Amino acid sequence: MEIGNGCISRPSRKRKLLEEEEEGHEMLNFSLDELNEDLLERVLSWLPTSTLFRIGSVCKRWKSMAGSESFKLACSRIPSRDPWFFMVDSKLNRSIVFDSAESSWRKLNHPPSLLHNCNIDSIPVAASGGLLCFRNMSGGYIVCNPVTGSCRELPPVDPDSRGRSLLAIAMSADSNYHGSYKLVLVSGDRPKLSFKVYTSIDNCWDGEIVLRRKADDHTESDFNDDDDAVYFLSKTGNVVVPNMQRSPSKQYSSVFTLKDGEEIVYFLSSSGTVIACNLTRKCFSEYPRLLPLFSEYSIDMVECKGEILVVVLSDFFESASLRVWWYDLKTKTWNQIAAMPPAMSHEFYDKKLDINCVGAGNQIFICLSSAELCSYVLYNFVTDQWVELPECSMNGEALEFMSAFSFEPRIEASV
Repeated sequence: MEIGNGCISRPSRKRKLLEEEEEGHEMLNFSLDELNEDLLERVLSWLPTSTLFRIGSVCKRWKSMAGSESFKLACSRIPSRDPWFFMVDSKLNRSIVFDSAESSWRKLNHPPSLLHNCNIDSIPVAASGGLLCFRNMSGGYIVCNPVTGSCRELPPVDPDSRGRSLLAIAMSADSNYHGSYKLVLVSGDRPKLSFKVYTSIDNCWDGEIVLRRKADDHTESDFNDDDDAVYFLSKTGNVVVPNMQRSPSKQYSSVFTLKDGEEIVYFLSSSGTVIACNLTRKCFSEYPRLLPLFSEYSIDMVECKGEILVVVLSDFFESASLRVWWYDLKTKTWNQIAAMPPAMSHEFYDKKLDINCVGAGNQIFICLSSAELCSYVLYNFVTDQWVELPECSMNGEALEFMSAFSFEPRIEASV
């Protein structure tokens, strides 16, 4: 407002528009270079990880900032990042990921430590946060950040433990910058199971801890030896053994959850039943079988938002059915929560496909593979959408993958 000759007048509409236009020009002329170091790091830390790789080429200031510890600390304050899926194929000396944020395939530099002769055949076996764990042929473990390539070789496992059958490998990582992680090995033959834990803070393995069978666990395996093979004829006349044949990278696949203060590791038995090992209470139990023993199907287990889900592919009425199930602990029953549209799953009928799945937040990444077909599907719980991913080609070569591991691409994740 203006005051003149004792009168109060309001600015004209034209002047007001001119002032707003000038303010707009000032905002457009704003430069990130005007921000101090702390604010600039906070702003740039919100960029997608794929973009963070390129900020060092913008200018000297940004290049210096990109490698600083303070910038990594700023990145660690980002609550979550869209997952990348680390793909596994028959050639284990390369790193290829599917970037869910940009819906594209990416090639990463393979961690240098995995190219050493002793680790050349290492396979990924577990993932958590921004880290992946690999296992070499001699039973040693290497934890790495697949984005930065940094690695740590863990101390060797106690030789006394190596004689036992390894059943599951699980990993849990804290999300903060200087966080810790642990690796859990479950071994033995039911009902005699045990576990041991590696903690990064102490850089050592704890002693073996025995798991007892939960008192109220009465499943069919109490009366049947799960390790004995059972043969039957399928509808097509083929001899079938209902023991799962997992790809090497998924042989020890498991899921780690923290619920109500209790740490639980879940894995699939050789016949496809879910085994839950409560590390806090030092006991284990077995969930009821989802499908009859004498049926043909492929099964895998994932974790989404802290819940354990089972994905099953089976032939049904001359078509294929791919469904997602959740186990209700109160009613002790399986409940279907999602199903692929029949028009989409029909192409999988009678293809003898093996499914390998991994969960990430509200998504499930599904690899379907056989000698004649290879397909990748991403399911989103929020939108209830099933999306078949494009073929991955590198240097003109079409690549086929057996399985995948989910991780958050974080440059600050420390090994």
